[in-house]
Amino acid sequence: MHFILETLQVIFLSFWYNLESLFFFLVPRRKKSVAGEVVLITGSGSGIGRLMAQEFAALGAVLVLWDINHEGMKETARLAKKEGASRVHCYVCDCSDKADVYKVAEQVKREVGDVSILVNNAGIVTGKKFMDAPDSLIEKTMEVNTMAHFWTYKAFLPAMIANNHGHLVSIASSAGLIGVNGLADYCASKFAAVGFAESVGLELLATGKDGIKTTIVCPYFINTGMFDGCQTKWPRLLPILNAEDVAKKIIHAVLTDQVYLLLPRSMYTITALKNILPMKQGLMLGQYLGAFNLMDTFRGRAKKLD
Repeated sequence: MHFILETLQVIFLSFWYNLESLFFFLVPRRKKSVAGEVVLITGSGSGIGRLMAQEFAALGAVLVLWDINHEGMKETARLAKKEGASRVHCYVCDCSDKADVYKVAEQVKREVGDVSILVNNAGIVTGKKFMDAPDSLIEKTMEVNTMAHFWTYKAFLPAMIANNHGHLVSIASSAGLIGVNGLADYCASKFAAVGFAESVGLELLATGKDGIKTTIVCPYFINTGMFDGCQTKWPRLLPILNAEDVAKKIIHAVLTDQVYLLLPRSMYTITALKNILPMKQGLMLGQYLGAFNLMDTFRGRAKKLD
């Protein structure tokens, strides 16, 4: 009897959830307010981190900026204040260093208060094939792109759990869904970041903490400089993304409690095909889309001369 009731419940709810999804596809979801929320953004000294800070500033959030680049953070703070932010706090923090993350997190809690929106955005890329990448760079990639998420969650999630209120945002990558030739360590770090965010999100739901939302962002290459030199074979299907547009879509996803954001939209189809096509057909499609050669012309962000 239990089995029959559970099966009927699944059938009914599946039908209902599909109707709900169709409704929200046609009718925009209501946006929540983030005014007064304490938003911490790692890697906020440039790129997407800076742009998200400006977007949150315009919405009345209290900003906490983390980066290893103090001058970059100062410029982000200036731009955020220009957008209307009344409170912006800057902290130099090496997200690859667990001790530093915990130390600076305690400072934030003393000086600003509990963080209610955590944006794990800091990231690095070596751009080297696996056998050419020094061990130290591989370890740094995992420390910044993956392990930092563990330590920031450990530091700020307890207060969110106590209040059953908060939002965890993971800026991952489409390379965290599909392997890319020449990005072994980067893909590994982003696959791990996606899996970690998904698992913690489920853990929170299973313990009744449904007031804490999770947003996992998986974009294709963005024109921030990190992947300078990379070219796309089919720019209409897989364009190099505009950073300003990406930042706006991330904020919209947060405001509407969207769990997954894949950019561009074609990534939803490509990811689904990867999981259902025969392996040989999937590899053929990947080669056709240029996935084997994306990193051939990689230069990366230009290093400043001292």
